[in-house]
Amino acid sequence: MKETNIILGVDPGTQLLGYALLKVSGNKTQVLLMDTLKLTKYKDIYERLEKIHTKMSELIKLYRPTTFAIEAPFFGKNVQSMLKLGRAQGVAIAAAMQGGLLVTEYSPKKVKQSVTGNGNADKEQVWKMLQRVLNIEEKPQYFDATDALAVALCHHYQTSSPLIAKGKTMKGWDDFIAKNPTRIKKK
Repeated sequence: MKETNIILGVDPGTQLLGYALLKVSGNKTQVLLMDTLKLTKYKDIYERLEKIHTKMSELIKLYRPTTFAIEAPFFGKNVQSMLKLGRAQGVAIAAAMQGGLLVTEYSPKKVKQSVTGNGNADKEQVWKMLQRVLNIEEKPQYFDATDALAVALCHHYQTSSPLIAKGKTMKGWDDFIAKNPTRIKKK
């Protein structure tokens, strides 16, 4: 029987927040949802943050994702923008943690590299690759939604690679030694 996972991918923002749900069954992928939360009509930043938390909580309750992947903020020159983006990301992560999900964060460059093979790809190139790989016809209104889908697909690629040793995550040398007693040489 094939294991099925649902990945909730998020491209955080305080004006537009992209989100997507990607269902993975074995080697088959299916886009369940790809959309954008429009927050510009809310003038108060705290109201926007509440809307983000509510939307993430609703998606988690409705679709029951198994994992949560989010894009890390891009470090720009505008400190105020970075603080706002960090808050949006934090609220989305808090909702995921509250929903019992494991959270993984990916840099924009890592997402682009995973999806297109080019860490410097533009949004249009990412979209074209998503269309090809996931057989998507209709282009969404905003690239924030496709960016969120790219984050989810990146997470799928990162966690399903045959190069990853399943169950071999280590929490330091003591954990490594406990899991690999035959590799210890005694003098």
